[in-house]
Amino acid sequence: MEVRTHDVVVVEKELLPYVPAVFERLLSRLETPYIVDYDDAVFHNYDLSDNPIVRRLLGQKIDIVMRRADAVVAGNEYLASRARKADASRVEIIPTVIDLDRYPHVPPDDEGPFTIGWIGSPTTAQYVEGIAPALREVCQDRDARVVLVGSGDVKLSGVPFEVREWSEESEIDDITSFDVGIMPLEDTPWERGKCGLKLIQYMGCGKPVVASPVGVNAEIAEHEYNGFHAKTDNDWVASLIELATDNTLASTMGTRGREQIEERYCLESTSSKWQTLLIELSKMNKQNQMGLSNDG
Repeated sequence: MEVRTHDVVVVEKELLPYVPAVFERLLSRLETPYIVDYDDAVFHNYDLSDNPIVRRLLGQKIDIVMRRADAVVAGNEYLASRARKADASRVEIIPTVIDLDRYPHVPPDDEGPFTIGWIGSPTTAQYVEGIAPALREVCQDRDARVVLVGSGDVKLSGVPFEVREWSEESEIDDITSFDVGIMPLEDTPWERGKCGLKLIQYMGCGKPVVASPVGVNAEIAEHEYNGFHAKTDNDWVASLIELATDNTLASTMGTRGREQIEERYCLESTSSKWQTLLIELSKMNKQNQMGLSNDG
C-alpha cells in the first residue's frame, strides 16, 4: 500500500466516520507509525448518540483508534484525558493555533457603534440565541449592535444585529471590525471538547473577549485579564457594558490577548512540538524497516 512509502501518517480524527475502525486496524499493522489528531470530541458522536445501535457498535470506536495509534495529539486536556483512558501509548497536548501573520492587531476604538462580534456556523448559532436577553439589554440604552458571521438565520428579538456570510477571504476583516468577540457555550460533554478557535481568532486581532468558561475557554480567556468569563445573563450584561464604556480597558485586554496568542496559540509556538513528534516517529519507522530488512 502507498502508506508504506511514507515515514509517518497523520490521521485527522478517524479515517471513515460512522464506520467501525477496520481501516485504522489495518493501518496499525503496516509498520508505518501513525498519529491521530483531535480538536473536537468526535467520540461523543458515538458514545452519546441518540441511536442505541450507534452506541453499541461504535461507542468505543475512537478509543480503539487512539489505542492503536503511535501517538495522539489532543487540542486540550479533555480530549487528552479520553486518550489516556483509552490507553493510548503517547498523548501530546498541542492547542489549536492560527497563523498570526494573517491577523493584524487592530485594537477596539470608540468610533461608531460598539460592535459585539461572533463568528461561527448555523449549527453553533444557537449559543448566541441563548444569550439574546443579555444582548438586548446591552444594546437597548446605547449605540451598540451585534454582528454575526456565518450564523445563517437567527432569532434575536429586540437586538440590533447584522448577519454576514462567512468566507475565508473576509473573516479576518470581519473580526477586525469587532470591538469585542464573544463565545457563548453550553456546558455539555461535546462543548468541553472544543478548542476555542473563535477566541484565538478574536484575540489574535487584539480584541477583548467575553466567553462561557467551558473547557479550554477558561484557559484561553483569563477572567479580568484579557477578557471576561460569563456564566449568567447578568455576567454577560455587566462584562459587555464595562467594555463598551471603558475603551482603555478594552484596548488593554485586547493587547494582553494578542500577547497570549503570540506565546501559546500561534504556529510559531507549537511548530517545535510537531517537529519533535514527527522526527521521533520517523526514526522509529526507520528502525522498524531496518529490523524487517535484517529479519529478511
